[in-house]
Parts: sequence; structure tokens; C-alpha cells
Amino acid sequence: MSDVLRAPDPGYDPIRASDAVIQRLRANHPTLIDLTTGRVERLLAALGRPDLKLPPVIHVAGTNGKGSTVAYLRAIAEAAGLRAHALTSPHLVRFAERIRLAGKLITDEQLTELTDRLEAANDGQPISFFEITTVLAFLAFAETPADVCIVEVGLGGRFDATNIFAAPAVSVITPVDYDHLEMLGPGLGKIAWEKAGIIKHGRPVVVARQPEEALEMIEREADDRMAPMLLAGRDFDAWEERGRLLVQMPDRLLDLPPPGLFGGYQFDNAGVAVAAALMFDHGLSDEVLGRGVAQAVWPARMQRLTAGPLAELARARGADLWLDGGHNPHAGRALAEAASRIVDRDPRPLVLVTGMFARKDAEGYFRPFAEMRPRVICTTFDSPNAASAEELVDAAVKAGLAPETAANVSDGVARALEADGPAPHVLICGGLHFAGEVLAMSEETWPT
Repeated sequence: MSDVLRAPDPGYDPIRASDAVIQRLRANHPTLIDLTTGRVERLLAALGRPDLKLPPVIHVAGTNGKGSTVAYLRAIAEAAGLRAHALTSPHLVRFAERIRLAGKLITDEQLTELTDRLEAANDGQPISFFEITTVLAFLAFAETPADVCIVEVGLGGRFDATNIFAAPAVSVITPVDYDHLEMLGPGLGKIAWEKAGIIKHGRPVVVARQPEEALEMIEREADDRMAPMLLAGRDFDAWEERGRLLVQMPDRLLDLPPPGLFGGYQFDNAGVAVAAALMFDHGLSDEVLGRGVAQAVWPARMQRLTAGPLAELARARGADLWLDGGHNPHAGRALAEAASRIVDRDPRPLVLVTGMFARKDAEGYFRPFAEMRPRVICTTFDSPNAASAEELVDAAVKAGLAPETAANVSDGVARALEADGPAPHVLICGGLHFAGEVLAMSEETWPT
């Protein structure tokens, strides 16, 4: 496949594009995505193929839960005393969040030096922001000693810039659902076909629970490539019991602490990560796996905000403030489940303050909240791709809610806290770029 489409680059950041390295990398080719890995492979070849010098790779694709799964895998590796590289996207506040070298964020000095080398090697040829970011990460990974390299797919999988590994140690496919339909759709089978493109001949793949249509495509790809497949709900399972995470593997039952990330769906994500970690190293102990699962941190995924100006407003009112970057119907269902846990535990009013990209299925995102009937405040944020508050109002009304509008997220939180009665649970939600705008308000909340 060699189509070139004019569409948003998965690495494009319209909000926080002030980092000098972002300006430089975007200048190469800010808008075009080439649905092949050709440009990445060309630049890697010009650099002496650093991708062939990486430690063993765990490659993670899927619609939802990729970032959380990467966070669990990284935490498990570090609990085992391993040095772990990680490539994730998008960043929330600073570009450096995308690249971890042996556990630490890449430094500005390293970014500048690597960007100089990439620009020279690329020699002005077309390449997208995400493609050149991927090559930059692989070059940094190759030159920094580590024991494992955890790589999150940017968009899709089959033709993603990261999909250049012939023999990953383990491939992982998290839940597949409807998202990025303009690039990957139209149907769920087609989306799953894209995600399943990371499965490689003879290499193991761990797969989360999937809708039937998606699973059929993933199983077919695994069979065609003779890839050993470990499927959640069939070959292993994970569930919550008495507040703990139980993972039943083919040969052992693990009784682990609860995941460090909030939400019932995180028991599934953590279970997939545990299965993948054991596929990578079968000898990992229960103690190491449990410590990793419990210590995982992943900002803007049902994150309890206790610092920054909005948290101070909430605290003064006696309210609690949460932040989540999910942005599609599957994420909406997971978020509604997590919010119901909060309200069940502490039955006070729930208020959503929501901003979202215009191309997202906002009605599908809001629909799982219809039964809860929270107060909904729709707003917008500083991006040419953001939906207007009025567009989100229309979507929320169609989903059976009774929304209001606010000028921006600060106004939305202030409005959420104005009502008489018990102090509410306030949930800022709708997308990672929107969440990033919140975290960017104070250095106290910058991801580290």
C-alpha cells in the first residue's frame, strides 16, 4: 500500500508546538502521512540501521489501553531491575515525554544533538513529524544501553512508522474499537486488520479481549503468520477479586495488588501487560509483577489531580478533580464505568467538563453516561481541530444528556463548582490534547 493522504499526523501537536525540537521536526513535512514504512526505512538506512541494534522489542498496538499497557510493562521491567526504553505518543506537555531512555525522559540536549543528525541524514526529503520522531527515538535507543524496548504504535499498526521490526520479542494488541475511521476504517474488521499488521512470523502475540469481528481478523493474521497467540478470556484471564488483580495464566495463578491506575478496565489492561511480560520473561516472580502493576503511572488516564490551579479551585470547594484523555466510544464506556465507581463509593454529584477534537464520535463518547445523567459542561480548547462547545452540546443532547457551555476549561471547572449542594466530583475529559492543556497550566503537573 502506498497511498499518501492529507490527514492529521498522529504526532502533530497543535497546542504545545513551542518546543524548539517540535518546530524543527514539523518543518520537514507537517501534514502528509505516507501509508508505508518506506520513508522511515530510508532514513534508518541513511543512519546505519539503528533499529537493528535495539534491545528486544515489545510492540504494542490497539485502539484503547496502549499507553496504560506500556506503562505497566515499563513498571514491571523496572521492578525486575531491567533498563527499559519506551516510545509513546502523543505527549501531553513536552515533546520529551515521548521518549524514555533506560527509564528517564530524553534531555533537551540529547534532542538537539539527535535532531541535527537526523536533519543532515534526511537531507530535506519528505518525512512526517511522527516518522522522524520514530527514527529519532530508535537512534537514541540504539545508542543508550537497555534491556528491553517498549514501542507504542502511533496510528493503526500495519503501515505505522514503528512497524519495522521483523522479529519483536512480543507483540501486543489491546482492545480494538472504532477510532480514526478516516484513516483506518470504515469497518471494525478493517481497523483490526491494520492493528494485526504488527504480528510477525513465528513471534508471540498477546491479545486483549476483542469484539468478535475484530478477533476473527486478528486470529486469521496470527494463523497466517504462524504466530503463537495468547488470547484474553481463552488462554489467560484477568479479573478483580476482593480489590486485587488475579491473573490466570496457562500454568499459574497470580494474586497481585490492584493496578496503580484507576478504573475497572485497568484490571484488564494490567492483565494483558502481565501476560506480555511473562511471554517476554517467563521467570518473572509474582512479587516483581505485583510491584510493577501497583507502581505504574500514566498521566491523564483517570488521574486524580491534586496540584495546579484547577485542583486548588476544587479543593477550596471540597470537590475532587479527575482528568482523563480518552476520546472515542470505547473510552467513553470505560470512563463511565470508572466514574460510576467513584460515585458509588462517594455519592455526590458528578460533573463532566468536556473538550474534544471535531473529528471524534462525540455522541458515541457521551452515550454511556446517559443513564448516570451527570451535569455536562461542554467547552473547547486552543486547537484548529477542536470541536466548538456548541458542536459538543449537539452531540450530548443526541446522547440523552442536558449539556451547558463554557468558554474554556477553567471557566468550565469554575461553573462545575458553583452549584449549591454537596461538592461535586469533577471530571475533565474528552481527549489527550485537552488533558494536556490542563497539565500544562503548572509545572507541578507536568509529566516526568
